[in-house]
Amino acid sequence: MTTATKPTITIGTTINAPVEKVWAYYNTPEHIVNWNNASDDWHTPSSKNDLKVGGRFVHHMAAKDGSFSFDFSGTYEKVEANKLLEYVLDDTRRVTTTFEKQGNETVVTTVFEAEGTHSLEMQEAGWQAILNNFKKYVEAH
Repeated sequence: MTTATKPTITIGTTINAPVEKVWAYYNTPEHIVNWNNASDDWHTPSSKNDLKVGGRFVHHMAAKDGSFSFDFSGTYEKVEANKLLEYVLDDTRRVTTTFEKQGNETVVTTVFEAEGTHSLEMQEAGWQAILNNFKKYVEAH
């Protein structure tokens, strides 16, 4: 029996900050709640992150008007400080994020398996918007 592979989507950005700062802001709940949204009408009111192999994260994402919310959650399979995160979302999709130091800048690249509900373009745009928000937040602080 052959299992179908899920299509993958790649997003990325270059952040004008050292990799240690980028890593810390990406993984610390007190920072995550400030940047983890794709648009201004959404937010992340709470975040928990047990950053270790086998550890879990839960980012509660919600529409600011209270109309909808969900937990973005999963389990880490690989954690290499300032370099790599690999995790499996609770819906079994795999995600890999790399942090590449380039002088005083950091290239962040995420490759994720797409879900079947929304178009690939919509998923790419949403995840990229969150990453763009992250870049803006890190560079402003």
